[in-house]
Amino acid sequence: MNGNGKKPPIGTYAVDTRTGQVGRVMGHEGPYVQLRPVGGGREWDCPPRSLRAATAVERLCAATAHENARSRGEVP
Repeated sequence: MNGNGKKPPIGTYAVDTRTGQVGRVMGHEGPYVQLRPVGGGREWDCPPRSLRAATAVERLCAATAHENARSRGEVP
């Protein structure tokens, strides 16, 4: 992955380097990779060249942020 343009395997976690958002790879559609936010939500498309593998710390931070938002009632 790491911005080399290769499409990552489904189920792995990646960072959209355009936004810094962490997502789980849900599929490949045309030239794009579909990512879903940690904790669920609407998928978004990202070109493979704008992806890099998420670190364990990034995945944990994203999951913690989602759980905190859920506890505040900001997300279902």
